[in-house]
Formats: sequence, structure tokens, C-alpha cells
Amino acid sequence: MRRRPATATLAALTALTALVAAVTTGCGGDADDEADKPDPLRGQQWALDALKLPEAWDTAEADDTVIAVVDTGVDPDHPDLKGRLVAGHDFVDNDDDPRDLNGHGTHVAGIAAAHTDNGIGVAGGAPGAKIMPVRVLGADGSGSNDAITKGIVWAAQHGADVINLSLGESGLMARLLKGGVLNQAIAAANGKGAVVVAAAGNDSTLLQPYKLDTPVLVVNAAGENGAPASFTNFGAQNAVAAPGVDILSTLPTYRTQETAGNTSGYGTLSGTSMASPYVAAVAALLHRQGLDPAAIMKTIRDTAANPRNLPKLGLGNVNAAAAVKAAKGSS
Repeated sequence: MRRRPATATLAALTALTALVAAVTTGCGGDADDEADKPDPLRGQQWALDALKLPEAWDTAEADDTVIAVVDTGVDPDHPDLKGRLVAGHDFVDNDDDPRDLNGHGTHVAGIAAAHTDNGIGVAGGAPGAKIMPVRVLGADGSGSNDAITKGIVWAAQHGADVINLSLGESGLMARLLKGGVLNQAIAAANGKGAVVVAAAGNDSTLLQPYKLDTPVLVVNAAGENGAPASFTNFGAQNAVAAPGVDILSTLPTYRTQETAGNTSGYGTLSGTSMASPYVAAVAALLHRQGLDPAAIMKTIRDTAANPRNLPKLGLGNVNAAAAVKAAKGSS
């Protein structure tokens, strides 16, 4: 399986290098200490505002909720992720060191739960949440059905509350359409109490990738104006949409295939792979409100907005503040 890579803005990566290096060097202290210091790159994170996440944070956080990032692994030493990680596993090399050799997984992890207000880099979507790195894709972004299936089930068995699958490339989608074992793995994870959130894919294709009874929340991508991204797949039953264009997040602090030589630790990528972890972050906020997986998915879907009924947005753009308000009203 070959993952369709998200696009990177090389100019943005280069411009960030000096700024982040200066901020990180001058910070000192432990990244675990969140002391309400503004994140210096927060102003470039348009997606947080589009999702109304700061409004949601006023009344809900995701303390100790575990979001499994089933992907290419995570940079364990990243200053914006250290202290956020719980034990994970590597199903590519079959060990307990799921280090990211590609870059994609680290970017996804930062979107979901980078340190917020710690004076370093960016803000994550779910303050207080933990990241479980589960490596199922290699340095080139490829992986097997067996590794992905095992990764999903392992995450649920080891305490993941939310599982993010930013694996929406055409190869995986084709296999899911056949109703194979990945659908069964998602159902098993849901049965363990985990909410499974998945990227729709980047081929601008109309398709229903999962069996209709598979308990998964599919996420399409939208741009800064709320309109569908040109590349997003669509058509999945009860899919929602979230920001997925020019998304700034964490990248490995060492050279990988995805980072193109940028070692600043930050950069922009685009894809439904970026939209999915934002919705995973909202799911983590709702988990802390005591909702079960079915109620979490229903609440996110019911509060999404698509006033123009654009097919590529599915049920609509996710609204974190409205979802949290609805959850509090039902508790």
C-alpha cells in the first residue's frame, strides 16, 4: 500500500526554522509545565478558530484522554510533544520504539494534542490529551493490511479512547471497499470503547469506503473559507468536514522523507490526513464529558453545519464549541 502524501509548502517550512529555533532555545524548563505562555505560532493556526476550538476549551479539556495515532510513528523528543506521549508500539519493525521516520505521523499528532500555551511552537486541538504512537507505516508511507489491522486492535486493547486513522489514500480505500478485515478491526476497537476517526482520502472521488455498519467517523477536508478542499474524497455515510488545507503542525526535529530537509520541527501540510486529527481532538473533548463512542459520533454529526448542502462537506463543518455545549446539555 502506498500512502498518498499530503502536500508541503517548502517556503513556509524554511521561514519557520529560525523563529522556532529561537523560541525553543530561549524557553528553557520542562515542556510538561504548561504555564499559560502563548504559543508563538498560534496566530498561523487558522484551523483552531474555524473549528471554534478555543471556545470549546473555555468549558472542556481532554485531560488524560488517550488519542492513538495509527500512522508512521511520532518524534518522541519533539519539544511540543514530550510529556504528551504514552507507550506505543511499532508494527513495522515489531518493537516498542515507534519513532517516526516519515514525518506524517508527527504532524498528525501535533494537530491532535501538541502542548498548548507552553510558550513553544503550536497549540494542539485537545489540551491535556495524551498521544499513543502506533507505527503501522514505514519511512516511505507504505504498510500492510496486517500491520494496520493489528495497530488498530492493539491501540484499543491498550487504552486508547480515540483512534485516528489518517490513512486515506486510494490503496487503503480500495481494500476497505471490499469489506475486509480493517472494517472488523474498527468494529472491534469500537467494541472496546474507542471512537475511530478516519480521513476520507485525497483523490477528489465520490465513494463509500467503509461497510455501512462500520462504526467510524469519516472526515472530509475543507479550506479556510469553509468550502470543500479540491482534493477531498466525499460520499461516505454521515461524514463530516474539518480544516485540511495549509495546516501548521509539528514535524520531526530530524531529517525524514516528508520534511524535505526541514528540521525546525514545524511545517504546513494539506490533506484529509490533517482534517481527521482535528475531529479526533473534538472527540477527545467529548470523551471527557462522559459520552460513549456512539454518542460522541452523533454529537459531532448533529452539530456540524452545511448550510449550502455542499456534497463534499458531507453533514458539514465540525463545530467544537457547539458539540461541547450539546454534550454538556445532555449530561
